[in-house]
Amino acid sequence: MSTRSENGVSSLQLIPELNGRPEKLSHIHLMGVCGTGMASLAGMLKEQGYDVTGSDANVYPPMSLLLESLKIPVFEGYGPGNLAPEIDLVIVGNVITRLNPEAIELSRLGLPYLSFPQAIRQFAIGDKESIVISGTHGKTTTSSLIAWILETAGMDPGFMIGGIPANFETNFKLGKGPYFVIEGDEYDSAFFDKGPKFLHYNPLYTILTSIEFDHADIYRDLDHVIGSFRKLMDLIPAEGHLIANGDDETICREISRSRCQVETYGFGRDNHWRIADMDDSEKFTMVRVLHGGHLSKTFETPLFGRHNISNCLSAVALAHVLGVPNDTLSKALKTFKGVKRRQEILGEKRGVTVMDDFAHHPTAVRETVQAVKHKYPHRRLVVVFEPRSNSSRRNIFQAKYAASFDAGDVMVIREPPMMEKIPMAERFSAGQLVSDLGKRGLEAHCFSDTDLLLTYLLTGVKAGDMVLIMSNGGFDNLHQRLLDAL
Repeated sequence: MSTRSENGVSSLQLIPELNGRPEKLSHIHLMGVCGTGMASLAGMLKEQGYDVTGSDANVYPPMSLLLESLKIPVFEGYGPGNLAPEIDLVIVGNVITRLNPEAIELSRLGLPYLSFPQAIRQFAIGDKESIVISGTHGKTTTSSLIAWILETAGMDPGFMIGGIPANFETNFKLGKGPYFVIEGDEYDSAFFDKGPKFLHYNPLYTILTSIEFDHADIYRDLDHVIGSFRKLMDLIPAEGHLIANGDDETICREISRSRCQVETYGFGRDNHWRIADMDDSEKFTMVRVLHGGHLSKTFETPLFGRHNISNCLSAVALAHVLGVPNDTLSKALKTFKGVKRRQEILGEKRGVTVMDDFAHHPTAVRETVQAVKHKYPHRRLVVVFEPRSNSSRRNIFQAKYAASFDAGDVMVIREPPMMEKIPMAERFSAGQLVSDLGKRGLEAHCFSDTDLLLTYLLTGVKAGDMVLIMSNGGFDNLHQRLLDAL
């Protein structure tokens, strides 16, 4: 059945979540299949023996190549003809709007459908114990590290991660072990479900890294964001565990509502798990950890920066809860290879090193710039930033960005793309940021497009420079173009 929405377009009648693996399901179609999570889900479904098809408006690498390698047919563009009569279930990505022609046809046909997070719960998590990694920052690195710890411990975890962990070279795995690791995204689920994705993941073990205002396109303010995380904490059963960043003031105010066991971690003295000290070397960061005020562990990790070491500590605390032996934990932390697009060195040409990072929120930008400068103190740090996310293209963070680049030596800012989608009065200004950075005594330049920016870099960088390129998009392949030109 379908109902009529207030704008006259048919709205879908959501089916109840499915129980078990329904044998009658054969053909599953994914709308918005080229999103990172949706493509991974398509791969999981294919591995489970379903016939899988997909559709998307933008079919391009790397997801198009992944889907092609999995032999999953993809329709380019959305339309009624993509929904063949034999389809048993449709999974609707959150890029799909109510007015999408394929969504309208889905309503007309009355086919069963699920949102992406509902499908993850049904087909991936199932009856496994769910480990949900949540928070504004650090989800991908923390999820990847925990998956690697469990893999090293022989626990064969399932996981789905928003980046590519270098230890696995894939961002999804079904796994035969008892645990499933999933990034708990606070973004909305679908046009018919505006609640956050993490509410569908049956959290038993949950890590909460941070709570800050983000996703200005769907959240009104910080209180609105906090409300979503309160719902997540309320879902954790009494027998569950919450591992919470005790250095985050907002988290500390909220965790008292939890009915499960709570352990805090961080640098502050009041945390259950505390970093006593850390020492950087060329290859590793040595970390000493106190638990309950007593020396618990010393470990080495190739990760660096306070934010990454904090993420490591959350994984250490969870590993303790799950009974991972100390020697296994130490091995996993030392052999962790990181995540693609997270402080990933892509290459060095003519003495110029190019690093890629996904940072886009002002806090993530600040922490990343500080961490890279601390790791490479004798190099000139050239910071290249593209504001691309829905929040960073808005002026809500305009002033905060001015305080995010202090550790850099030269800042190169691109004017945000796709600004026609942002109301004029709400638009971020790269020119204003450059002016604000100049007032702080920092060298900064802005460019209207990537070609002009690349030309500047080629004339301005020199041997010994570290070029840190930050964007949550492809940045017009700037990274590889710079290396090739050098």
